[in-house]
Amino acid sequence: MRRGAGLCAVALFMGLTGCGVPASDVIEAGAPASGMPGPAPTADPTEPAAVPLFFLTEGELTAYPRPATDAADLASVVRLLLEGPNEKERATSATTDLPRLTGAPPVTVTDGVTTTVTLPDTPTPVSREALLQLTCTVHYAAAPFPRPSGEDRTPRLHVTGTGWTMTSPTSACPAQPSAWGLFHGDEGG
Repeated sequence: MRRGAGLCAVALFMGLTGCGVPASDVIEAGAPASGMPGPAPTADPTEPAAVPLFFLTEGELTAYPRPATDAADLASVVRLLLEGPNEKERATSATTDLPRLTGAPPVTVTDGVTTTVTLPDTPTPVSREALLQLTCTVHYAAAPFPRPSGEDRTPRLHVTGTGWTMTSPTSACPAQPSAWGLFHGDEGG
């Protein structure tokens, strides 16, 4: 038992002496030590992203920001557009030339250039304004919209209905809505 106590005393003495490193006062040199930086702050995943929905205001194409729970899902964004202006947007004279559909229309992206929106049970082609509403909403909602290279690879939108197809290049859309103040109002919700 005496031997165990002696070993403990030696271990305690060695721990206090720092294994031969002499004691010193605080040495100030440089900035205090810091740890690894934490992860960068991220957007709140519970807060929906705002997407520009293009409606008509006094006949002019106008972007209205609207929260979208799944902004990456083009079918959901197109469904929001086809539901038409909400109460707040209608109060600012927003209208739509698009037909009202009961469900989300099929939206497909093919060849990295063409996005197709199918409007089922729509027997007549949509107006030029309605085509632009769809084109510009899809163009700005698809972040980033395909940027193909090569000859005549301008991104475009095909809209199909029962027995008809229309095409519109994304170059027909106005410049970035938020950059040029084309958003109407502060919030679309």
